[in-house]
Amino acid sequence: MSQKIPFLEMFAALNQWQEFVNAMEGWLIVEAAIDRKTRSAVVTVEGAGGAGPNLIAQAEEAVARCYGLNSVKLKPIAEEKAKAVEPAVPPPAPAPQPEAPQAQEGQTAAASAPPQQHQEPQDAFARAEAIRAAALKKVKRAAPSASGKKGEKKDNGRAIFGKVIKRAPVPIGELELDMGMVVIEGDVFAIENRELKKRNSWVVAFDVTDYTSSIRVSKFFPQADEAKPLVDGIKKGMHLVIQGRLNMDRFYGDMVLEPVAVMAGKKEMRMDNAPEKRVELHLHTTMSAMDALTAVGPKLGPERNVVKRAEAWGHRAIAITDHGVAQSFPDAWHSAKNIKLLYGVEAYFINDVDDRVVVHGQPCQDFSQEIVCFDIETTGLDKRREVIIEIGAAVLKNGEVTETFNTFVAPGRILSPEIIHLTGITDEMLVGAPSQEEALRAFLDFVGDRPLAAHNAEFDMGFISTGCRKYGIPFTNPSIDSLILAQNLLPELGKYKLDIVAEYLQLPAFNHHRASDDAATVAYMLPPFFEKLEAMGVHRLEDINAAMPKLRKGGKARRQPKHLIVLAKNQTGLRNLYKLISLAHLEHFKRYPIMPKSVINENREGLIIGSACEAGELFQAVTADKDWEELKRIASWYDFLEIQPICNNMFMLRKGMVRSEEELRDFNRTVVRLGEELGKPVCATGDVHFLDPEDEIYRHILLASKGFEDADEALPIYFKTTDEMLQEFAYLGKEKAYEVVVKNTNLIADWCDPIKPLPQGLFAPKLEDSDGELKRLVWGKAHELYGDEPPQIVVDRINVELGDIIRCKYDVIYMSAQKLVQNSLEHGYLVGSRGSVGSSLVAFMSGITEVNSLPAHYRCPKCKHSDFDYAQDPAHPYGCGADMPDAVCPICGTPYMKDGFNIPFETFLGFGGDKVPDIDLNFSGEYQSSAHRYTFELFGQTHVFRAGTIGTVAEKTAFGYVKKYLDERGKMASKAEENRLAIGCTGVKRTTGQHPGGMVVIPQDKEIYDFCPVQHPADDPNSDIVTTHFEYHSMESNLLKLDMLGHDDPTMIRMLEDLTGVNARTDIPLDDKDTMSIFQSSKALGYENDKILGPTGGTAIPEFGTSFVRGMLEDTQPDQFDILVRLSGFSHGTDVWLGNAKDLITSGTAKVSEAIGCRDDIMLFLISKGMDPKRSFKIMEAVRKGRGLPEGAEDEMREHGVPEWYIGSCKKIAYLFPKAHAVAYVMMAFRIAWFKVHRPLAFYAAYFSIRAKAFDEAYMCRGMDVCQKKMREIIAKDKDASAVEQDMLTTLEVCYEFYLREFTFRRMDIYQSDAVHFKMDLENNALIPPFVSVAGLGETAAISLAEQRKGKNFISIEEVAAACPKVSKTHIELLKEAGAFGDLPETSQLNLFSMF
Repeated sequence: MSQKIPFLEMFAALNQWQEFVNAMEGWLIVEAAIDRKTRSAVVTVEGAGGAGPNLIAQAEEAVARCYGLNSVKLKPIAEEKAKAVEPAVPPPAPAPQPEAPQAQEGQTAAASAPPQQHQEPQDAFARAEAIRAAALKKVKRAAPSASGKKGEKKDNGRAIFGKVIKRAPVPIGELELDMGMVVIEGDVFAIENRELKKRNSWVVAFDVTDYTSSIRVSKFFPQADEAKPLVDGIKKGMHLVIQGRLNMDRFYGDMVLEPVAVMAGKKEMRMDNAPEKRVELHLHTTMSAMDALTAVGPKLGPERNVVKRAEAWGHRAIAITDHGVAQSFPDAWHSAKNIKLLYGVEAYFINDVDDRVVVHGQPCQDFSQEIVCFDIETTGLDKRREVIIEIGAAVLKNGEVTETFNTFVAPGRILSPEIIHLTGITDEMLVGAPSQEEALRAFLDFVGDRPLAAHNAEFDMGFISTGCRKYGIPFTNPSIDSLILAQNLLPELGKYKLDIVAEYLQLPAFNHHRASDDAATVAYMLPPFFEKLEAMGVHRLEDINAAMPKLRKGGKARRQPKHLIVLAKNQTGLRNLYKLISLAHLEHFKRYPIMPKSVINENREGLIIGSACEAGELFQAVTADKDWEELKRIASWYDFLEIQPICNNMFMLRKGMVRSEEELRDFNRTVVRLGEELGKPVCATGDVHFLDPEDEIYRHILLASKGFEDADEALPIYFKTTDEMLQEFAYLGKEKAYEVVVKNTNLIADWCDPIKPLPQGLFAPKLEDSDGELKRLVWGKAHELYGDEPPQIVVDRINVELGDIIRCKYDVIYMSAQKLVQNSLEHGYLVGSRGSVGSSLVAFMSGITEVNSLPAHYRCPKCKHSDFDYAQDPAHPYGCGADMPDAVCPICGTPYMKDGFNIPFETFLGFGGDKVPDIDLNFSGEYQSSAHRYTFELFGQTHVFRAGTIGTVAEKTAFGYVKKYLDERGKMASKAEENRLAIGCTGVKRTTGQHPGGMVVIPQDKEIYDFCPVQHPADDPNSDIVTTHFEYHSMESNLLKLDMLGHDDPTMIRMLEDLTGVNARTDIPLDDKDTMSIFQSSKALGYENDKILGPTGGTAIPEFGTSFVRGMLEDTQPDQFDILVRLSGFSHGTDVWLGNAKDLITSGTAKVSEAIGCRDDIMLFLISKGMDPKRSFKIMEAVRKGRGLPEGAEDEMREHGVPEWYIGSCKKIAYLFPKAHAVAYVMMAFRIAWFKVHRPLAFYAAYFSIRAKAFDEAYMCRGMDVCQKKMREIIAKDKDASAVEQDMLTTLEVCYEFYLREFTFRRMDIYQSDAVHFKMDLENNALIPPFVSVAGLGETAAISLAEQRKGKNFISIEEVAAACPKVSKTHIELLKEAGAFGDLPETSQLNLFSMF
């Protein structure tokens, strides 16, 4: 060879694999020998001498696969040998090139080269790969391309750990275990540091990627102080340069890098440096289900958030256009600060109006005038490449055929056997026939200016039009399509081929697929159609199209949805967009949410319609080479026309739909010409699906998970800069490229007003006199509890709360919740409050919650005297009234009630009511559906919707996708790389759903479309549930959301009350000593220090029954209700107990009562130290959300005497539970615990009936030994135990305690057992199991069995089985084993022998 050629330039298709891009960067081809016969190649390569045999083998396989070779042999040679084979003559200098606009840095020659007239497909693919590879090279990573030549030293940033690093980095993808000491450079994407507290040491571990691969960086530090620089200094997203030694970590199970030095590197983000910026009008976010990865989460920075990236680039606006949905609108809105958001969708669009019109052109005549019916036969279907072989025509006038025309046409080629067989026309029959031009001219002379008609006229007219353009023959005749007439006028037919329609109309038999016969049949077909039209009042050709939309819905024509861009121009447009999305999901969902054109037309005000991508109606018409007038007709409906980079449509080249790149450019040129002729702006868009080039691999994995065969094909649809887009469209000329890329996209942005996707402020429904009713309820209860003149502390608190509530119009929210709670209580079911609603005294006084948020105090139930001073005395402070000693009223001598839990109101509504109240309620699971129905009664069926949820790809699911993707392709990846790929795939929408208890209420004077679209959960068209389209949290500040969950505790309380007659609200004191004792010891239950259950009696008590919380009980030995509340906070918080409060308490650093358990503790403690209440509130808010301490807070806390351990504890917390929630939970739990101590048999009956999971009579009702054996069996499985077995183990523990307390189960009884509930036998200290306790016997069958036995006396098991068809034979056998049938015989037949 005369000169060396870069390996990746010769074999450009390899650029689609990132690992090859860097590994082969320095390879040069010295010699190449190709054997065409055997399709093999031998290539001599310089610069590959250091490559391992695996890399060489992979490269050989990849080249062979990409270029269709049978074998490829790569021969690496050393540099000295290469010099010997170099030619003595230097390579010729390149020819001078004309000046061209300077390409943006990083763009390849392939991207800027002038287009060739014809390119082989592989050249075209190489170009798409080159675009992607060029963009990838801009990414800052530890590859030679990021820093210049391999081996070049870099100037890096500050040292975090160890010495300054001066060596050049090695790509992570090239690391081998035997390399020893190496330097890498990349981004931190995961941190898994572990503190070994007992050893006072750390294991520092974090994952780094340079996008060629990833590696775990890990080091053990025996002294905690040594690890501090790395633990404190390394955060996710940092760009680092790391020097270290490679070794195999046997615990991690993979190669790791043990660092000796770490430096912070400079991470450069791609920037748009064009003086005038474009606007992206076509962009998909993670809400385009399993298809796009572009994030808009407001917490993300510009390195990951596309809205913030566009803003950082200086773009004026950016559009959001997900597939058929608007679910990313709220997040995108919150991300935008100084950029206009254009809200839209890429709709699944069906043209049900005029996708295939009957009449084309401008005819002006009635049905009786002459129409030329014609048909053609051709050599194939593609009018661009095939030709006509026969033309036949018949003139229809007054319902009769008056003239005919027929001619063969010379094709200039041999006919295929398929065409001969189909038409009966042979090559011999065409000998001497007129040429294509002669035949066309003869036919058109015959036609004159008369309108034409054909069956599937688009095909026939297409060939005529194409021929006329080719030969310069004018052709403007209007046409009528009998196929579309048939589809609309004969909806009862399923198929509309010419012969089928003719037979249906009882027309004469004809020789199908011969032009003259087909033409005559069309002529005979039209009169019946014209009669039907005249019956509809249509008498002229020009009036037919207007009548067709009314008929289309009855037809059976199948239409494949196309794509369409719909943007909201203003708030009216946004409302109409929401309505269209809703109708698409609720009324037109067929695999996709379909927007019919007729519905769009009805709601088009304020909308901007764009023609979308290659799947759009216009682009598909262009690629089908439709007539220019037809293209104009289609394009005229759109407000702007869209073109995209040809690399977006390269699949058409791969599939043979086009023959060269130039055809793809011509498609775009046609759209540009349409825009010019129609005066419509043409806009260049990117169809963005991911932010940066290196993100493409994640989309490959997602598409592979859906089974797409072309998942791995390169498609560089990342967010491109203005210069990249200008370069893409340079073939249009500099001025036109600027127009479509910059000018017109900004014009569309200017058409759009600034829009808010959700109206600001709270839009609560109206309840008549809600503020007055709330005041009356609150003051009425206050006087009932505290007398006619309540203490000032009560009056002040009520006034502050009511002032904020009524001023902010939250009274409707309170009264809505109050009515729901009272309705439940009237039906006998307690309601537990959740969240921080218990922080509100108004909520307590109005009956929404049982939690009294006032400080601990005494109050007299008789004379209403109260004492708030005792609990505030520093000598004996109390956090909960229940913990205060018993006392009597000094006024009247009546025993005091002890009340109050000391919860600040601000944790619920903030200061000044700046937080919208979120009232969450726990209804009984048995009553939840009734509560939902009552909500519809309160506010109206059309104004209440279920709260929608969005399910996204979780990390565990993403790992499954990654593993499968790699396995199917035979690829190996490090654990860190698998982790990176999985993280990259998370957060993408998979499906939608509904919140289990959330209801959203719309004001009576509004419609849902004023706020968001609606849909069915999981897009299930058979569901009668309608949910909000937006994830419900995004609307919490705008609409009333009622969170009405179903919960077991209220159901269990109801059953316990029914079984015992004890009123849980009034008869159970929260200071019962025996009940409190079981949280320290099980002695009150009749056993102590059991080897299985441990020292406490917390088993089966809600909140305290898990082994984790029972261990907490052992560590803290709670003897006060306030401590139980703190334990609830410890258990529900994140990083609150383990590694935090537990260590402080067990080491003696802090008492349980001092450690942070709930969020309110922080605010109250800081205020007690003299800090400003608002500042204390802000510190609490930051800590509870896991944000650490606000700037300056540590110093302020120290100045006010806050101990260091307290400050350290705040900094560790990731999430804190609200005290009001903890109090409500513990109140329920304590009442249930009271029944366990004082009414144990009822307790176990209720537990086994309501809370027990996986109850199986065969293991639980047959004695202690059977129970223990099954426990041992499950315990032995350890982590291999299934979820069902783990649930069963929990229930078995309760059964074990049940037996331990000397209770027992009676055998099941066909006459005495209940269907689903355990029944008490107090006389025998036993429970009777229900039918449902038989494994596999469902509730329906159990209820059927209980119903059928009423009033009956069965004489045999056979009779039971016959009476209960829902109970299977297997279940009958299981019931027999359980003893349910007693001594009933098997059969009803008498044994005669037994009678003697």
